[in-house]
Amino acid sequence: MVKILLVCSAGMSTSMMVNKMKDAAAAKGVEAEIWAVADAEASNNIGKADIMMLGPQVRFLLSKMQGIAGDKPVTVIDMQAYGTMNGAKVLDQALELLNK
Repeated sequence: MVKILLVCSAGMSTSMMVNKMKDAAAAKGVEAEIWAVADAEASNNIGKADIMMLGPQVRFLLSKMQGIAGDKPVTVIDMQAYGTMNGAKVLDQALELLNK
């Protein structure tokens, strides 16, 4: 099972992305746990995750989140995929980074 943590500022659009990614995972037969938290909660959630993905609106937090994540991969969600709510593309981005 892959565990994907999405980090954003407030959580509205990112929670929609979580649902799109879950749908994409189910369609691909990928067992995944995907959830979103506000940036202030990232440090409380990274221990349960395999990868942290930042919403484009908080990309300025990348270096801070890399420090929190330790050796776990941290990336910024592709802006076009995020804007179009393309959950399959964002899921593929995560899986590619994890080499799964």
